[in-house]
Amino acid sequence: MATATATKKSKSKKSAAKAQPKVYTFEWKGLNRNGEKTSGELRGSTITEIKSQLKSQGVNPKIVKKKAASLFKLGDPKITAMDIAMLTRQIATMLQAGVPLVTTIEMLGRGHEKVKMRELLGTIVTEVQSGIPLSDALRPHRQHFDDLYVDLVAAGEHSGSLDAVFDRVALYKEKAEALKSKIKKAMFYPAAVVVVAVGVTTLLLLFVVPQFQEIFAGFGAELPAFTQFVIGISEALQASWYIFAIAIIVAAFLFKRAHLHSQIFRDKVDTLILKIPAIGPILHKAAMARFARTLATTFAAGVPLIDGLESAAGASGNAVYRNALIKVRSEVMAGMQMNVAMRTTGLFPDMLIQMVMIGEESGSLDNMLNKVANIYEMQVDDAVDGLSSLIEPIMMVVIGTLVGGLIVAMYLPIFQMGKIIN
Repeated sequence: MATATATKKSKSKKSAAKAQPKVYTFEWKGLNRNGEKTSGELRGSTITEIKSQLKSQGVNPKIVKKKAASLFKLGDPKITAMDIAMLTRQIATMLQAGVPLVTTIEMLGRGHEKVKMRELLGTIVTEVQSGIPLSDALRPHRQHFDDLYVDLVAAGEHSGSLDAVFDRVALYKEKAEALKSKIKKAMFYPAAVVVVAVGVTTLLLLFVVPQFQEIFAGFGAELPAFTQFVIGISEALQASWYIFAIAIIVAAFLFKRAHLHSQIFRDKVDTLILKIPAIGPILHKAAMARFARTLATTFAAGVPLIDGLESAAGASGNAVYRNALIKVRSEVMAGMQMNVAMRTTGLFPDMLIQMVMIGEESGSLDNMLNKVANIYEMQVDDAVDGLSSLIEPIMMVVIGTLVGGLIVAMYLPIFQMGKIIN
């Protein structure tokens, strides 16, 4: 009987999903209330529906047609973390305005430009309409809504403050994406220096040095040691450049595979990254900002401190901080104050520990953690800007040194020949 009931429910969900009309983009032209020509785009199921919408807005539609698909469209783009952050903010705004939850999700789903997002929201609203709590409807879609997101929504449902929780989650997601963007920017510049330097050097060794080598062949004199060294590298690269290329590709593939499947390897990489000059301090501050922001959000939403520490450990983004926070969690479970447990790890700075201690004593831990997160996010922002201004001259010096060194190596024989002639 239970199987039959489950089968009927699944069939009813599928039929409900199929019953939902497809939404298209329509182009329209018409006249506004002042008789002026106007045009635009609207999303809807039929031309009649679009005309009805336009008339309700005071527009007299003259031409309404379905927008043709682009010939250069390579497929619907994927749902990104920023899409989820924007969706969360829109849900929070509409719930605070008094719009019912089901209506909110329906409106956002029908109006979203990405097909995959419309399908996702259509599935969620169908389940919510059938009586399933929103948190349970979100839980199967872990690739878009992680455990922290779902747990916060569940806490909002239990407390009856879903609009406030969505507002907190939206702020959390926005801050997290902004911080992630800054970290990517900080990591991009050093990588750009290395790639550009290697690319320029490789091109010179493959195409420029051989031209000089042909000229030097007719000199009949011994070349300087530096020039011979550069020519030797050029010859080796010309003879086996494909081996170097394959080695780089294989190394990148093996690194990615190991990073994906080995937790021990990921932990070692996280530990080494924190020791990189200029980059390491930024990652330290970013991890503390993530921890503080996550714990503040969960604590303010009514999630117990023990569960909040577990979520903060996973959201810290680095194995060193994750392990430290797991240790803090176990100490707190044993009855120790959080600020004392944090001090025993030897990882967190005094300022952070003191702010946590003040928050625990005053009963405003979430406010203090939010302030800590703001402080470290500002420091990350300043550090990234400083690194960007520092990397630009470093890039010029590195590339200039490589190119200048190769030019000097190629012109040394010509200078020596000039001295001999003189």
